[in-house]
Amino acid sequence: MFLWGTATASYQIEGAATEDGRGASVWDTFTRQPGRVRDGHTGDVACDHYHRWSEDVTLLAGLGVNSYRFSISWPRVQPDGRGPVNERGLDFYDRLVDALCAEGIVPAATLFHWDLPQALEDRGGWLARDTAHRLADYTAVVAERLADRVPLWITLNEPFVHMAFGYGLGTHAPGHTLFMDALPVAHHQLLGHGLAVQALRTAGAERVLLTNNCTPVWPASASPEDARAAEAYDTLHNRLFNDPVLLGSYPDLSAYELDGIDAVRDGDLEIIAQPLDGLGVNYYTPTRIAAPSGTLPLPWEDAGVTGHPTTAFGWPVVPDGLRELLVGLRARYGDALPPVYVTENGCSLADEPGPDGVVDDQARVAFLDGHIRALGAAMAEGVDVRGYYVWSLLDNFEWAEGFTQRFGLVHVDFPTQKRTPKASYHWLRDHITTRPAPWNGD
Repeated sequence: MFLWGTATASYQIEGAATEDGRGASVWDTFTRQPGRVRDGHTGDVACDHYHRWSEDVTLLAGLGVNSYRFSISWPRVQPDGRGPVNERGLDFYDRLVDALCAEGIVPAATLFHWDLPQALEDRGGWLARDTAHRLADYTAVVAERLADRVPLWITLNEPFVHMAFGYGLGTHAPGHTLFMDALPVAHHQLLGHGLAVQALRTAGAERVLLTNNCTPVWPASASPEDARAAEAYDTLHNRLFNDPVLLGSYPDLSAYELDGIDAVRDGDLEIIAQPLDGLGVNYYTPTRIAAPSGTLPLPWEDAGVTGHPTTAFGWPVVPDGLRELLVGLRARYGDALPPVYVTENGCSLADEPGPDGVVDDQARVAFLDGHIRALGAAMAEGVDVRGYYVWSLLDNFEWAEGFTQRFGLVHVDFPTQKRTPKASYHWLRDHITTRPAPWNGD
């Protein structure tokens, strides 16, 4: 069965930041630092999903999806990231999972979507090897409660983005600016992934994935310098997080003027390369890379993709990039590539209801139509794709952009929390009804 779904993340939608025993996360701390998030927005309330989850499950059922990808809030389950378990936090996910199952919607649970308990950050965060072991312990707690009803698990969401923005550039929580000194964060996240896979297998989990943000990388020109810079960027963004998991080894970083990872210990790569049941791929846009023109701390610079329409975020809309990416992964990894699940794909638009109350987001309809067609083309070329999840079900807290970027199939009026399904919601419902998969061999 092909999985049609939508995706969300705990900090972006749940709210209830201090209720029922939830501890603080790095995002609670980050949003309270002046200038970190646009307009001073926080996720304290967000979409109030913690209280409105039943309404949101009804929206999922009305959409006609057969799966829902959500993330579990680590500080809601373990307020200090280790030690005592907050049963009220687990109870919330129990209720949510039961409601999804009652509607015939396959729960797909992400264990870590960037909201690290602040208590663990105070002990070093992902710069500390111990955090990988804490992830495994937390995974065992959650899986013991939910693995009997959750058939699909994702260990980490976009470890590259969390490393780059959270520890390298400082634009996301926890806000460190370490540049290439952040590379140990990559290894510790991947080690945590491997240990979490082991914990999930012990609990009898049916399917286990890792979700990586992947991008086709284009050199800005035919020059050797731009080609070398593009290869370096591809190595850091794509291969650094796929190679160890799929091939059991890190790519050679020294060839691109990048320091190696000195955090690797004997046996780590065997843990990281635990067999997976699928690779989650989040795709939004390609990346065009040039050789650095100045004294940049990195051996490349983003040259920008031109000649395509853009989203409200300024991201170029290139549907065929999804086909290129998936076909490229199949060519690079061959039989080592497990089945693929597109675990996020979507666009931000300046959506507001018209005078008639309708949110007519035709640009999102075109975006989804183009990318689903590209997904079908990749499947026609032999890529084994098992699912497609739209980001996102709801307009939500978009990290450092606060509530200024709307990705939802459902419009949320944040002051009142009124939900209004958009034209894209109705389009996707009709599409799912008429096509059981993006490509069926016709």
